[in-house]
Amino acid sequence: MPDSVVDFASAVDFLCRLQKVGIKFGLNRTENLLERLGNPHRRFRALHIAGTNGKGSTAAFLSSILTRHGFRVGLYTSPHLVRFTERFRINDEESSAERIFEVFQDVMGVVAGDEWPTFFEAVTAMAFHYFAQEAVDWAVIETGMGGRLDATNVIFPQVSVITNVAMDHQEFLGSTLSAIAREKAGIIKDRTPVVTAVKQPAAQSTLKAACLKKSAPLYRYGVHFRVQKNGPQHFHYQGFSRDWPNLKLALLGDHQYTNAAVALAALEVLETQELLALDWDKIAQGLAQVRWPGRLEILETQPMVVLDGAHNPHGAECLRTALKTQFAHRRLHLVMGIMADKDIRGIFRRLLPLAETAVFTQPRYGRAAHPDVLRRLALPFHKKVFVIPKPADAIAQAKAMAAPDDVVCVTGSLYFVGEVKELYGEPSQTHDRLLA
Repeated sequence: MPDSVVDFASAVDFLCRLQKVGIKFGLNRTENLLERLGNPHRRFRALHIAGTNGKGSTAAFLSSILTRHGFRVGLYTSPHLVRFTERFRINDEESSAERIFEVFQDVMGVVAGDEWPTFFEAVTAMAFHYFAQEAVDWAVIETGMGGRLDATNVIFPQVSVITNVAMDHQEFLGSTLSAIAREKAGIIKDRTPVVTAVKQPAAQSTLKAACLKKSAPLYRYGVHFRVQKNGPQHFHYQGFSRDWPNLKLALLGDHQYTNAAVALAALEVLETQELLALDWDKIAQGLAQVRWPGRLEILETQPMVVLDGAHNPHGAECLRTALKTQFAHRRLHLVMGIMADKDIRGIFRRLLPLAETAVFTQPRYGRAAHPDVLRRLALPFHKKVFVIPKPADAIAQAKAMAAPDDVVCVTGSLYFVGEVKELYGEPSQTHDRLLA
């Protein structure tokens, strides 16, 4: 480890520099690093979550419910919004910078020679080492990208979860739904149950084939488990062995009912394995009290300012549905900052027709699209647009145009969400925006 790394801030800077190593798919480097740490990922039970969207929300549901059942639960997610330490949680409490610096030192201390891991490999090893040191009963692990060659795929979980499959990261995962589904299906292990809400026939066929090959039981949303909405933020869950009425959901958006159902089905599987005994009251508490920032998060009222990390067409479609059904408004004003490598037209096609105005801005991240590019791409969908490069000024302009009963929706990227949360006073540790 370089002599310049003396505290948490310099450790995060060093990890940022590991981004220059790039994204290198494969498990050998992670396995070697973990072996030198004593294979910490073998010292806890895990649930592994892949999917295009909804991974973080599903993971948050699982962590919240398991915690309320009396377990010590580690939660590893990415990316963080504001603070690097958001990635590491135990019993829904964010880890301290001091503790994560200790873990960083342990991991960097076993790096062999000049064989530096990638950023995500290093951070994943840190998470597993941390959870093992803290003696968690369960670790809820979210993949970074894909699944098959993702650094997290060294674990052997009790349940594998694949939330959904949609077009995103095609440059890494493939240009068809089947190809992307094959990468997500790479987390499926021999005889390990799989829970999924994948809907598309081609993607379903891919998952079925992978499960058949691995002798892995497959539980599908709409077939083996389902939900019925029965009031604002309330739903009825019908599983393959359990039936839970009148559950309240803290997170907004109809897509969160599906994410909650996937989490509950995964917990049912654990119960059939006699690894826990589920209690309705604790499930209800976990669902009602879960927090997952940056997903339909309300920042202000009059006008209402809603923050959402939709960053691909599938996420934009979920946001579109929520704006139409859950946010009664006279006019919608969008503030958008999007990464240049995303399907910008696909996002625009779903959101811009709803808006009275759209303000394009540029987050402080290297991959961010220039707002002039956004304005040009928006012309087929919307005419009343503004270009305001600074996000704070862009939000102020949208609020100035909005009447008290209008809605201002700030969206386009999780990196943008993190910057906006800083603008609204969220304490930060570093201004760097990290990959994965």
